[in-house]
Amino acid sequence: MSAFPLPREPTSRRSPCIHPAATAIVSLLLAASGLVLLGQGLWIHAKALLAQVLLERAFTATLASGQIVKPWPWADTWPIARLEVPRLGKSAIVLQGSSGQALAFGPGHVERTPDVGERGTAVYSAHRDTHFAFVGDIKIGDEIRMTRSDRATFRYRVIGTSVVRWDQSGIDAGAEGRQLILSTCWPLDAKFSGPLRYLVRAEIANGPNG
Repeated sequence: MSAFPLPREPTSRRSPCIHPAATAIVSLLLAASGLVLLGQGLWIHAKALLAQVLLERAFTATLASGQIVKPWPWADTWPIARLEVPRLGKSAIVLQGSSGQALAFGPGHVERTPDVGERGTAVYSAHRDTHFAFVGDIKIGDEIRMTRSDRATFRYRVIGTSVVRWDQSGIDAGAEGRQLILSTCWPLDAKFSGPLRYLVRAEIANGPNG
């Protein structure tokens, strides 16, 4: 007799059987979920593009008439400026207010900050994956051109970028001089919102229409 216990004979265990129909159903559900997410993403981008077309028309009519022109009859916001980055060939119509509903259609002017061109720090916010998808390409020294609805045009020069917490931005709306900040969520390639914001800071380079 051996001094050590002998190993037991291996026993075979059969894996539980998964019905082919159940596998097919799971696969179909996963595929359907993927299509829904893809469709939602495409719809968000399509809506953003269509909104900018309507906003551009409304802003052009505002410049011509001197009166507020809403982009569609039930809109609770309206275009107040055109933002351009000439080096990148990018532009967007800016809306009054920065509510979630407004930001679905374009960049918004953050409440309680001065109008562009006025003394202090004007702040504009937009989604990183639609209207501000280009902000990561803006470089120090770039020109940002702002045209208000009263036809006054201002040129700003980018002086820096930073990443800050939304509640610790250090933005002073009443600061001396005339500054401009473009704000969007960070990281720029993330799929979900977080506490961080990416800021592009610029200072005025000329007076109105100069």
